[in-house]
Amino acid sequence: MKSKLQQSLMRLASWVEQREFKGYDPGDGLNSFLRPLACRNRLAERVLLQLIWKSPINIRPLVGVKPMDSTKGRGYMAWGYLRLFKAFGDEQAKAKGVACLEWLMNHNAAGITGYAWGNHFDFVTRSGCIAAGTPTIVWSGLIGQAFLEAYEQLGDIRFLDVARGTAEWVLTLPREQTDRGVCLSYVPDTQSSIHNSNMLGAALLARTWVHTGEPRFLEAARSAMAYSCLRQLPDGAWWYGEEVKYHWIDNFHTGYNLDSLRRYIESSGDDTFRPQLQRGLRYFLDTFFEPTGRPRYYHNRTYPVDIQCAAQAIDTLAFFADQEPSCLVLAQKVARWTISHMQDRSGFFYYRQYPWLMAKTPYLHWGQATMFKAMAHLLGKIAIGQGPPESGAVSPSKP
Repeated sequence: MKSKLQQSLMRLASWVEQREFKGYDPGDGLNSFLRPLACRNRLAERVLLQLIWKSPINIRPLVGVKPMDSTKGRGYMAWGYLRLFKAFGDEQAKAKGVACLEWLMNHNAAGITGYAWGNHFDFVTRSGCIAAGTPTIVWSGLIGQAFLEAYEQLGDIRFLDVARGTAEWVLTLPREQTDRGVCLSYVPDTQSSIHNSNMLGAALLARTWVHTGEPRFLEAARSAMAYSCLRQLPDGAWWYGEEVKYHWIDNFHTGYNLDSLRRYIESSGDDTFRPQLQRGLRYFLDTFFEPTGRPRYYHNRTYPVDIQCAAQAIDTLAFFADQEPSCLVLAQKVARWTISHMQDRSGFFYYRQYPWLMAKTPYLHWGQATMFKAMAHLLGKIAIGQGPPESGAVSPSKP
């Protein structure tokens, strides 16, 4: 398995680097020259976006959608390079990771205080429009974790300053106030209460608090985590969001929730929600995987088999391998299945498997960068053992 992972990672890294970290994204359809035909009608724009997104054949070159930079893609690639440096002392990987982080520092969202990142395209859904460049808590929370990883490994104060800036930005977001915690908003201009984004924000705040000791970070993290943990379903699952229109349960968002909750517990030293973590992990293991290692998308059906589900599953399973030994076995099984069934000979990973066809569009962050980070994480676990928790400090250590 180690050899298979190494070969897969080399091919994938080469594919991404040859393209200078540029690629497509599932939601980039409104970058098409066809958009003016929608006449600024929100429904027509949604239809155009979905047609380009859900086409089993990549029609982007035909409709003028070009490969572009991705902030989340750079963040995940940086995190993956840092994983390789941590496991193997690979100085070349370290240099590449630092270069990705420096690129992110130079491509911060405009007009904000602190650091945050968003998409390079307008994204329209039934809930509204997120304009290009608008930072989101999901992208910023995950990229912020890469900066914290860099600071903890390399001790470079610049990276902690960025993470602190991202935490400060998170505190400016709207919040849903309830008698069972607050929910940090997905976006900055309106309240949008989603569990995975709320927990990602809480995890970033808590892990940043470890190094800064700023009480506001921990207080907000505790309240946000209470909101989501006290709304966990009895079987250990979480809805995507509490509104009825968000009542679905899927693989990779569950993985985000579990990773975030563990990072919160280990950063804060607060064990209040450990029972929710244990129930959630058991639900994840029992629900989202077939015997072959093929990851299921939803709690009640397999298709479409999505590369993001495979990547996040490998990453989450590797993260929990030191707590549940079966996770390491399952992570390798998922990786083996994914490499065998969804990696192209040229190195990139396909987008989705459907019952009768494979959608092979090579997305940059959704597939390539997420898989790179996940497989680097797993390779490190296999090569050097499970090691200590990645954010095990329980008291602040100011630089």
